[in-house]
Amino acid sequence: MDDKGEFTVGLANLADWQIVTEWGNGEGWNIGFQDPACFLPTDPDGFFIGRLDGRPVSAVSLVNYSDDYAVWGHYLVDPQQRGGGYGLGVCKVASPHSGDRVTAGDAMPEQVKNYSRDGSVPVHDTIHFVGALDRPGSLPPEVIRIGPEQLDEVADYDRQCFPAYRREFLRRWLTAEGHQGYARIVDGALTGFGVVRPAPAGHRIGPLCADTPRDAEALFDALTAGLVAGDQVSIFSPDTQPAAAKLFQERGLTEQFRVVRMYRGPVPQLRTDALYGIGSLELG
Repeated sequence: MDDKGEFTVGLANLADWQIVTEWGNGEGWNIGFQDPACFLPTDPDGFFIGRLDGRPVSAVSLVNYSDDYAVWGHYLVDPQQRGGGYGLGVCKVASPHSGDRVTAGDAMPEQVKNYSRDGSVPVHDTIHFVGALDRPGSLPPEVIRIGPEQLDEVADYDRQCFPAYRREFLRRWLTAEGHQGYARIVDGALTGFGVVRPAPAGHRIGPLCADTPRDAEALFDALTAGLVAGDQVSIFSPDTQPAAAKLFQERGLTEQFRVVRMYRGPVPQLRTDALYGIGSLELG
């Protein structure tokens, strides 16, 4: 790399991450408009940028959600600078940040072997469903807009489906500009929740967690109630809940691509039956 210029790695700021987001959207990730502002406060020391003569050329995030769990994401290289080792360079600097935490990451199928070199093992696929909405939803009975008074209950439910408690992330996620969160309440108990947000290619849903397929369907209808037929919708859905694919396909979405979820360390024990859509591919 030295003969091509000076390559350095440092922590990224929000302006840097807007550039990284453009790279990700060039790969079809459809990162939401407010995602970077929600992401960086989760672990400000977990976002790394590689620079060639001062210009951003590569990036990766390694976000410590807790003392026990971290997530790799945003492994990206400027399309004009690929093949120069800048991706591996930024990863080498970032890698110590997670310490001995269980770490999760998502690999394209052809990269699973490479990702396995640090001891990570494949566990399941995550499918990116994308499509033009067949019909708009409506706000079903027992579904409410999530407000501050529901935040603790939503965070407790989310913890059943995610390997760390992330109340503050969810607070930002639910209140960011354009984000709308809904919860289903049956007999006084929360049976699921979901969030929809604007993105460059239409709208992106996630998380979407629900006790039953009926709960998931009601929440999907609420999340799409403000849209019209033909609007583009996308969601990243683990293949661990077969009812999820059926629900999305019935609404006009089809598989665009899939990635492989991998873990280094013990695989977290979660309510995979309740997980219809993850919050984001980039931060889990």
